[in-house]
Amino acid sequence: MTSGSRIGIVGAGVAGLACAKVLRQAGFPVEIFDRAPDVGGVWSATRRYPGLRAHNSKFTNHFSDHPMPPDYPRWPDGQQMQAYLAGYAATFGLTEHLRLGTEVIAADPVDSGWLLETRDEMGVHRSSCDHLIVANGVFSDPVMPDLPGAAAFRAAGGQLCHVSQFHDVEQARDRSVVVVGYGKSACDVAEAVSHVADETSVVARRLTWKMPRRFGFGTDYEQLALTRAGEAHFPSRYPHRVERLLDRLSLRAADLDLLQERVIRKLRLREHGLVPEGSIADIATSSASLATEGFAEQIEAGRISVHRDTEITELIGGQHGPAVRLSDGSLKLAEIVVCATGYRQEVPFLTPFVRRSLTDEAGDFRLYRHILPVEVPNLSFAGYNSSNVSALSAEVGAHWIAGLLTGAFVPPVEELMNNEIDERLAWSRERGGGSHAHGASVIPFSLASLDEMLDDLGTPLPLSTRLAQWVRPVRPASYRGVLRTRTVAAPAPTPASVSEG
Repeated sequence: MTSGSRIGIVGAGVAGLACAKVLRQAGFPVEIFDRAPDVGGVWSATRRYPGLRAHNSKFTNHFSDHPMPPDYPRWPDGQQMQAYLAGYAATFGLTEHLRLGTEVIAADPVDSGWLLETRDEMGVHRSSCDHLIVANGVFSDPVMPDLPGAAAFRAAGGQLCHVSQFHDVEQARDRSVVVVGYGKSACDVAEAVSHVADETSVVARRLTWKMPRRFGFGTDYEQLALTRAGEAHFPSRYPHRVERLLDRLSLRAADLDLLQERVIRKLRLREHGLVPEGSIADIATSSASLATEGFAEQIEAGRISVHRDTEITELIGGQHGPAVRLSDGSLKLAEIVVCATGYRQEVPFLTPFVRRSLTDEAGDFRLYRHILPVEVPNLSFAGYNSSNVSALSAEVGAHWIAGLLTGAFVPPVEELMNNEIDERLAWSRERGGGSHAHGASVIPFSLASLDEMLDDLGTPLPLSTRLAQWVRPVRPASYRGVLRTRTVAAPAPTPASVSEG
């Protein structure tokens, strides 16, 4: 593509903003669409629930050339994360290219690129672009369970919503709240409302392992999850020498057993009856999340009760007020039911033919390096490599896309890309029980994923940096040098190559 080629980006979250910044620096005109009135994606005020806090610290959860403000706490909250991303957009001149409050409702492929249909408060509009980047996120479409009795429950005054729609903790004051789920968002919102609610219950169909922020003895979560030594403790597709050595010395299993016991004791899981089934090695299937600060304390104080291995079978309304029936047969008063039941990855604006070309029979996205669809031209995905270092992963992915569009590197032939996708998805299903985030996660191998993209670009990290990462958590600034070399301008357009507006 040439420097006159127009890039349309769907989504103004972490990945969309990173792509816009990198591609602008490479000489491409960009236009970023987002249906929300602000930037941030999952951090938008329209989706921000009480208790939302960053998974990583401010030292690891930022772009390589845009550090977090020094006055931010170690673990920023949702509002601070959104403000950080708004500052990123302003610093790199993206504000004028944002089309906020604008939803892409249709994107049709044509020979010259894509025809777009968008909708804002003024109506429906049409435009076009030469290349389309889907950056709407793997958490794009909230999933609500189909619970019998919802109409009667609401008629009795009950409130039923997804966690992304629950924005004000004061709604829960002096009321009975039931939170469905046991992921990070479920525990975050339960802890937040437990300080004001009359009663807070968590209904968990399946318990998952939680990682405390700090383990004691000077060790924290990031020293385990964001180092190469930490990654080496989980079986990868292509085991390297350190992994094989850990196995040969039986250290991998032993270390994980020690970690599991430390987590159980640190979070007092036995005392609370909350030890999950299976091994902590299951975090390799993206089933673990960071433990919510204060959650265990609120359980001990009697402010939160967890109903494990159960689910809601019915919502109940009537003269005694709204309630829920659980699968163990018990009834619970429930004036508010908050469903922290996840999201679907949806691209409804793409035509059915294109959507079928993007996914396989299991619904997994077939994307080379989690970015490039093999069979659909002029299309790429950003942020579909869910990572423990989301901002840095999005930034490196943006440089990968820029390298592709400028011709700085050429991907393998289609057959080789399809073979690699087949192998990755098969391995993912084998270790994830067939439900590994629909092929859109690289956890816990976040650093290995960064290595793959940088190797494609011909700019691997210096050996000294990689060696340091074995014992020290990743620092985004250490990638600044190699990424700066990738900011190359697109070839100048010729009169025949510039598309009409």
